[in-house]
Amino acid sequence: MNQFTDRRYVFVVVIILVGLVFIIRLFQIQVLDKSYEQYALSNAQSARVIYPARGLIFDRNGEIMVFNQAAYDIMVTPRLLEPFDTTELSRILKITREGVKERLHTARTYSYRVPSVFMKQVNYENAALFQEKMYQYPGFYVQTRTLRKYTRPIASHALGYVGEVDQQILDNDPYYQLGDYIGVSGVEKAYESQLRGQKGKNVFLKDVHNQTIESYQGGRLDVPVEVGNNLTVTLDAELQEYGEKLMAPYVGSIVALEPSTGEVLTLVSAPSYAPDLLVGRNLRTQFGNLASDTLNPLFNRALMAQYPPGSTFKTIMALIGLQEKVISVSTEHSCFYGFYVGNIHTACHLHDTPLNLIEAIQNSCNTYFINVLKSILTDVKFNNTANAYDNWRRHLLSLGCTTPLGIELTNELNGNIPESGYYNRIYGEEHWNYLTIRSLAIGQGELLVTPIQMANMTAAIANRGYYITPHLVKAIEEVDAIDPSYTEKHITSIDSANYGPVVEGMDLVINGGAGSTARNAKIQGITVCGKTGTAENPHGNDHSIFIAFAPKENPQIAIAVYVENQGFGTTYAAPIASLMIEKYLTGEVKRTWYENWVMQLTQPVVNTRRSDTTSVESQLTDTISIELTLPDTTQAVNTTNDGTQE
Repeated sequence: MNQFTDRRYVFVVVIILVGLVFIIRLFQIQVLDKSYEQYALSNAQSARVIYPARGLIFDRNGEIMVFNQAAYDIMVTPRLLEPFDTTELSRILKITREGVKERLHTARTYSYRVPSVFMKQVNYENAALFQEKMYQYPGFYVQTRTLRKYTRPIASHALGYVGEVDQQILDNDPYYQLGDYIGVSGVEKAYESQLRGQKGKNVFLKDVHNQTIESYQGGRLDVPVEVGNNLTVTLDAELQEYGEKLMAPYVGSIVALEPSTGEVLTLVSAPSYAPDLLVGRNLRTQFGNLASDTLNPLFNRALMAQYPPGSTFKTIMALIGLQEKVISVSTEHSCFYGFYVGNIHTACHLHDTPLNLIEAIQNSCNTYFINVLKSILTDVKFNNTANAYDNWRRHLLSLGCTTPLGIELTNELNGNIPESGYYNRIYGEEHWNYLTIRSLAIGQGELLVTPIQMANMTAAIANRGYYITPHLVKAIEEVDAIDPSYTEKHITSIDSANYGPVVEGMDLVINGGAGSTARNAKIQGITVCGKTGTAENPHGNDHSIFIAFAPKENPQIAIAVYVENQGFGTTYAAPIASLMIEKYLTGEVKRTWYENWVMQLTQPVVNTRRSDTTSVESQLTDTISIELTLPDTTQAVNTTNDGTQE
């Protein structure tokens, strides 16, 4: 009897335990674990993502530069598929039966339950035809998207492009799903979070045939879509287009800034490409074609090309010399075809001698500025050359000549101004002096800057002592202010009073008499201040450089132009900069004969019907004759190439 009673108790305990297991499991399934609920709901619901229209992009004058065009993606959810006629589907979508099978395999590999893109960017006609017959293809639906369109084929490097997300983005940002688009470069990337908007969602009720019949619970689960914010960029679309036109025959760049704000007016990199090449289903093919182009149109020379500044750097040498009080405006040096110490010779061109500081800038005298470097590096305030050099370099840092300035684009590179340790390692401590590095005085040697750094340096001169970080955003819809780092003034280490003589010299470079190196950049009625330069190029012909700002008082534009392999700064870079300034400040270019010459790579075609071009034409002729009579410096004993002149 006791044995039977014990067995009964064991049986009761087992039943209770089994019951508890079922109760706990049911609690877990029904209360804690939502997957079964979601599975049940997925059989009755259909959720469709609504993609927002991407924000429009306007130029500084309110002109639309980038807008949207409707496109259609065919989506598929493998779990919902039923047998269908693949031949008919391939006919509707104009792809092969093998293509249908491959796309379905890709969709199943990605996810069996989550919708994915079956076919991207189907045109309106095919999408409409498919929608008419979509009832025959359970598991498929049409998703509306937008593609970028451009009003002008310009500014590809600044605007950037939109492409499909990759796996790294999918892993790191839960907002994006396979097949989503994201800004890949330019302002499209820099302001992705503002431009993209926020995706919405519509939830529908399905019938037993898997067809959508109505909104689920009256739309209670729907999420409204938020369109992207519109963006106003600092670019002047008309000026940008003109700059790209002028640079079409060349390789190089133009960067123009508004000095008082740091706003980028133009960002030209040549050769360029039409931005709509990187839109749509052919993006990958077109990108490959551009990447394999030997001229490298994808390379943003305005931010990434590193060049010696050439003789434009003499303006900075003058500023540092004045700041350190090792020279004054009246300091004179003589020059007879170059700088000589023993058998060391750095060539120069024929000009009046001796010259004071302003005249040295006007005539671009190599000898003068090597002597300025000598005065800086032998300054008695410092114990040795290295300390004096580090102080000289400190001034350059304050002008933004080394590290990236901080424009929104992610591909900006730094310049190169070596630290004193670099020369200590090469020559040994206290075994080098101004003669060793004299090429730095005329913007050669190890010095490298990017075009945007050159334009920014020019803006600092135009502002007489400060710059604002160059930037491409002017305003963002529904955002009160742009990033404060793009409104902050960066005060240079050069006192504002020291800029006056340099500005006077830059004025005479263009508006002076004989000896002025860029009289062909003169614009009637506008006082332009500038400086020519020629950068050595070990791989070919030297590069033509010009920096300028205008007007002289209350400057509205500061510009840097680099034209690769074209030699003297006055020959190509100066005319291009002059035409750009005229276009921006007056709204039109009257010197069409000059524009034609720049575009045709020939001697200027003088328009004899224009009575107002005579003086400018004669100035251009004078400048060309000066270039043709430059002395041959290649045969001088121990002559450096630093003597290349504008």
